Amino acid sequence: MLNALSVDVEDYYQVLNFARGLPRSEWARQESRVVPNTRRLLALFAEHQVHATFFVLGCVAAQHPELVREIAAAGHEVGSHGMSHAVITSMTRAEFRAEARESKALLEDLSGQPVHGFRAPSFSIMEKTLWALDELLDAGYTYDSSIFPVRHPDYGMPSVGDVAHTIRSNGSHSLVELPMSVARCCGVAIPVSGGGYFRLLPWWLTRWGLNRIQKQRPFVFYLHPWETDQEQPNLRRFTSRAGAFRHYVGLKHTMPRLECLLREFKLGTIRDTLRAAGYPLNTQ
Repeated sequence: MLNALSVDVEDYYQVLNFARGLPRSEWARQESRVVPNTRRLLALFAEHQVHATFFVLGCVAAQHPELVREIAAAGHEVGSHGMSHAVITSMTRAEFRAEARESKALLEDLSGQPVHGFRAPSFSIMEKTLWALDELLDAGYTYDSSIFPVRHPDYGMPSVGDVAHTIRSNGSHSLVELPMSVARCCGVAIPVSGGGYFRLLPWWLTRWGLNRIQKQRPFVFYLHPWETDQEQPNLRRFTSRAGAFRHYVGLKHTMPRLECLLREFKLGTIRDTLRAAGYPLNTQ
């Protein structure tokens, strides 16, 4: 079974954990490490002959256009992560519409390939922002992978489940939702999709959960380039103790565990995973 491997391409200082303490006006003062960190993943994926979907933040693409070209040239799928990394709950519908369309156009121009997929910053498509799905459909996206079926202070939509399904249609054009994967045990959803959970949970639990999921359907896995970087600047002063814990704990585990993941599971792009599952991805 082909499972989905995805990367949310953003820099370490752009994450939600630091958003309340580090204003956007200070981003330009931070050392950018997104290019070498992403190249680290590109090299690892090439070694294992694996392709992934890279959801690239528009402001990163504008600052480092060569990185988008490298991702596409290596045979990976390029998707959109929005423009500014602002969570949708902080945006008006018009602002989101503009970002969804601008990022798609920019990434298509740089990559030379159609951009089918979208992932919202911090999984911020929730009950109160479901209107964003209509905007994605109208903008020409064919799938979204933004909904996390868990309960979390900043995101989550547990009622949705984690099975891929068509969530919006408009004539011959449809939008498929591929939620993040959770393993269920005794009615409890265990988030084994990657990211911070990949670093915080023991590897045996992640492996168990992913194996459990793929017995029934493909899983979708994600991580960020900064999660491979143990030498990134310390920004603890800009967040709470809990936020610092979520960001920094387990960084040393990312690469060795990722090696295990790539050896033990069959992985590919979200586009190929959805097609293998019978979802045609036709653009407008």
